[in-house]
Amino acid sequence: MTDTASPGPGPVLAFDVGGTDIKSGIVLAGGRIVGLRRSPTPRDASDPGGAVLAVLARLAAGYRASYPQLPFDAVGFVVPGLVDEDAGIGILSSNLGWRDYPFAARARALLNAPVAFGHDVGAAGEAEFRSGAARDSEDAIVMVNGTGIAAAIFCDGRRIKGGGYAGELGHARVPDPDDPRRTVLLESVGSAGSIAARYSSAAGRAVTGSREVLDLASSGDKAAQRVWAQAIDALAFSIAQCVCILGTETVVIGGGISGAGESLLAPLRQAVDDRLTLPMRPRIVPTLLGENAGLLGAALKARQLLDQDPGGLP
Repeated sequence: MTDTASPGPGPVLAFDVGGTDIKSGIVLAGGRIVGLRRSPTPRDASDPGGAVLAVLARLAAGYRASYPQLPFDAVGFVVPGLVDEDAGIGILSSNLGWRDYPFAARARALLNAPVAFGHDVGAAGEAEFRSGAARDSEDAIVMVNGTGIAAAIFCDGRRIKGGGYAGELGHARVPDPDDPRRTVLLESVGSAGSIAARYSSAAGRAVTGSREVLDLASSGDKAAQRVWAQAIDALAFSIAQCVCILGTETVVIGGGISGAGESLLAPLRQAVDDRLTLPMRPRIVPTLLGENAGLLGAALKARQLLDQDPGGLP
């Protein structure tokens, strides 16, 4: 990992809030993570945002006590769903339950530290764009493909935020593989979660995930081959649209589906190539920073905050 992956010379505390767990750690120069841990994401229907912040406050106190030699100057944390990064608000998380929650303001008061707040996929994308698989590109998409699909989109060297709505590729519509006259959401066909669900429905038996579907396809299972091919076609359709509309030169694939490696990437490159009439072809590559990209992105945001205002709270 290069120094450009670093959140800066001083330690910062980073949190990556997910639907299942919260990743946390103190991030040092060069991107080294100290005290990396996972904690269950709390569920509290009466105060979902407050419950998350309570866990973050407890973890922050624990890091201060356990690593007194690494006093952190700022905190970066990122959450899923729709996010207004400029206002510091979690607009909506359908999975975790908050709506229009003022995360940044309440976290500053609770943690008594400068706080940088953002979107989980956006932060992961920033890390990949600055020092990961898209570091040599001006125009890139960092796509996280797991239960659903979301992306960080970069054009002319800058991330497009769209008020928190840019990058919701999973909600873009693609041709329905079962009825070309209709369209369906990309993530209902092309996400790792949908691959497993669609195979289970077609074959009449449950599978553990998309990787098992790929293994079945490789062993000659016709239903698995069909579901896998349809997922690649759907992803290729959306990627080709991005290339034509945005001039995307690099597509980074992350999330659970990236574990398929070239079994996914090779046919995906070919499917995108088949759909493009433009002379340019995007590079389609796996994530370089892996599952810690969001945490490193959160740390990067914290360091940027300090660089803008090293004297105190924003």
